[in-house]
Amino acid sequence: MTKPIRRAGVIGAGVMGSGIAAHLANAGVEVVLLDIVPPNLKDSERTDPAARSRFATGGLEKALKARPAAFFHPSFARSIRTGNTEDDLGLLAGCDLIIEAIIEQLEPKRALFAKLEEVARPDAIIASNTSGLRIEGMMEGRSESFRKRFLVMHFFNPVRYMKLLELVAGPDTDPDTVERVRRFGEDVLGKGIVFGKDTPNFIANRIGAHAMMTTIHLMLEEGLSPEDVDAITGVAMAHPKSASFRTADVVGLDTFAHVADNCFNSLKDDEDRKVFEVPAYIRTMVEKKLLGDKTRGGFYRKGKGGDIETLDPKTLEYRARGGDPEVRKAIKGIEQIEDPAARVRALVADQGKAGRFAWKVLSRSLAYSARRLGEIAGDVAAIDDGVRWGYNWDLGPFQTWDALGFTETVARMEKDGIALPETITRMRDQGAKGFYDAAAQKKPTNYDDFVAKNAGTRATYSAEGAMYDVLAGKPSARAIDPRTVPLAWVRRGEKAVLSNDGAEAWDLGDGVLGVTFKSKANSIDADVITLLGQAADKAEADFRALLVFNQGDHFCVGANLFMIAMAATNKDWENIRLTVKAYQDATQRLKYASVPVVVAPFGMTLGGGLELSFAGASVQAAAETYAGLVEVGVGLIPGGAGTLNMLWRALEGIPEGAQVNTLELTTQVFKNIALAKVATSADEAKALGYFRKTDGVTFDRARHLAEAKGRAIGLAESGYHAPAPRAYKLAGESGIATLSMMVDTLVAGGYASEHDATIARKLATVLCGGKGGAAREVTESEILELEREAFVSLCGEEKSLERIKHMLMTNKPLRN
Repeated sequence: MTKPIRRAGVIGAGVMGSGIAAHLANAGVEVVLLDIVPPNLKDSERTDPAARSRFATGGLEKALKARPAAFFHPSFARSIRTGNTEDDLGLLAGCDLIIEAIIEQLEPKRALFAKLEEVARPDAIIASNTSGLRIEGMMEGRSESFRKRFLVMHFFNPVRYMKLLELVAGPDTDPDTVERVRRFGEDVLGKGIVFGKDTPNFIANRIGAHAMMTTIHLMLEEGLSPEDVDAITGVAMAHPKSASFRTADVVGLDTFAHVADNCFNSLKDDEDRKVFEVPAYIRTMVEKKLLGDKTRGGFYRKGKGGDIETLDPKTLEYRARGGDPEVRKAIKGIEQIEDPAARVRALVADQGKAGRFAWKVLSRSLAYSARRLGEIAGDVAAIDDGVRWGYNWDLGPFQTWDALGFTETVARMEKDGIALPETITRMRDQGAKGFYDAAAQKKPTNYDDFVAKNAGTRATYSAEGAMYDVLAGKPSARAIDPRTVPLAWVRRGEKAVLSNDGAEAWDLGDGVLGVTFKSKANSIDADVITLLGQAADKAEADFRALLVFNQGDHFCVGANLFMIAMAATNKDWENIRLTVKAYQDATQRLKYASVPVVVAPFGMTLGGGLELSFAGASVQAAAETYAGLVEVGVGLIPGGAGTLNMLWRALEGIPEGAQVNTLELTTQVFKNIALAKVATSADEAKALGYFRKTDGVTFDRARHLAEAKGRAIGLAESGYHAPAPRAYKLAGESGIATLSMMVDTLVAGGYASEHDATIARKLATVLCGGKGGAAREVTESEILELEREAFVSLCGEEKSLERIKHMLMTNKPLRN
């Protein structure tokens, strides 16, 4: 059970197979990727290994080109070895795990498993990525030993980004096999595990496809358009912005139709079987290859003029994007509500078309989910987690039900004649208030005692009474991994140690002080800057480590641009200078603190957010961190010690006394800043020099806090000492001239504007140590002063102010 999985095989190099292989490689697992030998090879190719493995090699190449990217960085593809299933099955003999992702047909899978039984190690786990075939059928003819080591691992596409991994055990699967895969899925791949039963489409696709098909059929009945439906079933319903039809375009209409068909054909006794019947117009769309993004046209497409057009389901012709004004007006206000539960309540409470349609969709979906309890999953949490992680819903069906009010929703469903299972009416009659106990979702009074008693173990915390066991008809415990508890549970005491309007610092236990921003979009303003300095002082006095850990969709999107725009408009240069110096001082204060400072970026970590990451002794970044110094987009350069620390990161690996041309390293830093390069993963951020190679990467955001805090404790316990300030020899005038020539070439070629060149030349001056003649050793304070003056002078440029105002108004960069 505890044996690690270090080497894996994936058979089938299609979209799913190559995606699984890519993410295994992302996680540091060696991978063998196989596919069949291409049929109809030319005679000259029949003995050519490259030709015979063309499908697997092609699958890997497509994964490398995939957008969104399948790999954290292209270099991870080197961990994958390709081959074919006729010549290279022997390569699987050294694998700990073999995942099958071939065609969804029973006989080819059975034939493959027969071959695998001959080559796989006796302790190797065999898994299928099937979403529709029963384990019993796939295991026909297999030995008892093979059956014990077999289970379904159902990943969701795109594998890198979708958290859900459904595990389904067969009647003979050894519990140790399931536990070994669960640990691998959680700890190595960063997935959220849901245990499903061996039923068609398992949990997420069963509930998700039902909701989607219900929506499609109701659209036709209610006479709404795809735009109307997507407005209602998107953010307002606590679902992704892609909602229903845009999601279908992303997934692919052929894939969506396959999932629905599988349900319709397999679920002979399902009371809602007709819901899964694909409408004729979607069949026609599939026949015409109007499959969505993969064919550049589905429910939506980009027209000749660049405007988005919508397919009319009645005529199957594209038209200009429109929608019902009444629906748009109703949804506009609802979407602004931050709390997902409050949004759903407001949506269903709407008395117009939007509210009526939303209630019809939700009520049928919630009731269907309730009727599936016991059939597809054992508890409400498995269904909720499945659709949240597999479909990116903010709230699962039963969480949505609680948000709408359990008893009120039951009464309204009964009034509408919607069939509910006896388990739900029993809940109501017993006086249950909902599927989850709201009080138990808050930090329990005995949680700190549990942590103290189980420090350093993998013990699971049981939140007693947190969830209602619908099948048993009584409240039950919900198991919680202590590594995934929210920030509110980790904080100690009744109030913050430090607090102002922009940020606060709490005791996180174990000698760690934690700073969290409260500003809009976690932007950096004067209050944030002030508290960072205060937190460093407090941490040095009373704690052993400092952690900067924000909440929300993004870590930090940079400085408060509105504040800069106002000061620049009023020509208040001194105020801008003081603000820039204050943030420089704050980041440098953290950098040289006597206790370790750990920064935990995630999502958008731009401009000042990345500058804050530079200030940490270490970073624990979420895998999906999109980092970059993007100030040139608003006509500026980094002003919070970003140019200094980005450059110092590039130079810090140079051994003492080495004769290195630092201009080459400076040039790369210049390009990254001047071109506003944004890393698309934490590992790419390492490759670009934004994070150190030794910084940590968290695969599962739910464990980000625990792993970041653990890194801070580890640094404190390993004898951390603050670094000493450094000075480096920079290129001076000759370097400025060289970088300026690069800029002139870009302007001459039409790739950059004159104002781009103005910004770039000021950046070059800072990075090369100023206009002071020949190459010389430059101190940090000198670079900081150059950075500060360049930033303030750019604020005085009219075109920079135009860029700032355009960004504030449109959230898009202006090229002027």
